[in-house]
Amino acid sequence: MPLRSPLPASLLIAATLALTGPALAQDSAAPAAHDHSHDHDHDHDHAHARSPEAQALYDGYFDDDQVKDRPLSDYAGDWQSVYPLLQDGTLAPVMDRKAQKGDQTAEEYTAYYQTGYATDTDRITIEGDMVTFYSDGTQVSGTYAHDGHEILTYARGNRGVRFIFAKTAGDAGAPAFIQFSDHGIAPARADHFHLYWGDDRAALLEEVTNWPTYYPADMTPAQIVDEMLAH
Repeated sequence: MPLRSPLPASLLIAATLALTGPALAQDSAAPAAHDHSHDHDHDHDHAHARSPEAQALYDGYFDDDQVKDRPLSDYAGDWQSVYPLLQDGTLAPVMDRKAQKGDQTAEEYTAYYQTGYATDTDRITIEGDMVTFYSDGTQVSGTYAHDGHEILTYARGNRGVRFIFAKTAGDAGAPAFIQFSDHGIAPARADHFHLYWGDDRAALLEEVTNWPTYYPADMTPAQIVDEMLAH
């Protein structure tokens, strides 16, 4: 069974985009219309452990020649969606913290993340070149090969990188392309990631309102909340 789109198109918040080659510019004035994984204040980052230079890279300020292709093994493991934790109220303390730091209410942040995190794929496993998607009691798998990367440029001046893999074999329902975003720009083990998937490589680069987000499956809900609140 083909994977369903994480959200019906009617529920996605429209984004104002301009695409020039591989670079994507966007209007950062509307909080819900930006690429969550590159253009917002993460409460679960690791700023306290980074040098100023590393933090600048994480925040999206880097030169093209600093970007290096990454292997699928950077994302290997068993991963859980954080969307159920938002739905059941587990992430309420995180939304409260965002409201304290930001310019929206906790309810507004919750609504924003409801759109961003939304997915029916609650688990993803990655082993070797095999990626398996688990949705509503069913699963589809595919093997994936490196298909380059794309650098996205935002109106505020910072940038991000999507690391892309194309399906080489597998179930018909497995997406033709998967695109990872975890703030890294060179090979390194991911500790969480935002994932975009579908059958149109170019169209995925324009998706900036829905970014299913995954943490290691062995983390408890409390540990995920602590991770998000600790920074």
